[in-house]
Amino acid sequence: MLSATAGAVRLDGQPVTVEQRRAFGYLPEERGLYPKMRVGEQLRYFARLHGVDRSAAAARTSALLERLELAPRVDDVLETLSLGNQQRAQIAAALVHDPTALILDEPFSGLDPLAVDVLAELLRERVEGGVPLLFSSHQLELVERLCDDLVILNHGRVVAAASVDELRRSGGDAYELHVQSGSDLDWVGAIPGVRMVALRRGTDGDQVAAFELGRADAE
Repeated sequence: MLSATAGAVRLDGQPVTVEQRRAFGYLPEERGLYPKMRVGEQLRYFARLHGVDRSAAAARTSALLERLELAPRVDDVLETLSLGNQQRAQIAAALVHDPTALILDEPFSGLDPLAVDVLAELLRERVEGGVPLLFSSHQLELVERLCDDLVILNHGRVVAAASVDELRRSGGDAYELHVQSGSDLDWVGAIPGVRMVALRRGTDGDQVAAFELGRADAE
């Protein structure tokens, strides 16, 4: 939709063509489906837009909905589904045409733990079948679990790029400090040798400070 301002996108060492891009599977972070259209109907429609014939579109839709545990909702209007089930439908739309590459923006957003496991296994199968996968996520435990290589961005700039093991070896020791709600943890980042990674509220209401301690300061 936008022309590149810099850089290049390559696949197998060659610039990506429009024809190749049409065969990619894309999942936007925001909902990109038709809210008043039935789930199965629009998945078949998206498959047909990618050139899949009618019978194959129906078969792929049924198989994906079964795999993503949405088969009972095939005739439901999308907007009547929970946000988690809408995300499953969105994932199915990205996969229904059997894409040659996958680009997914926050694919696990809104999914319960069981659905996360189902999707992770589904994506792993695609990758093992030779489909390259590029996805963005703030859920670092999933990134570590699924990715071969990582790129970490901070305000749009690359601050690290390597494999999981390489990044783990190059970084400092990571810790989390949990304190009861109401306590101020800003002081943690002011300690020499400490780099504050995140300051957030835990599921139990506690304040959580995630920080790293450089190797030289580990003692």
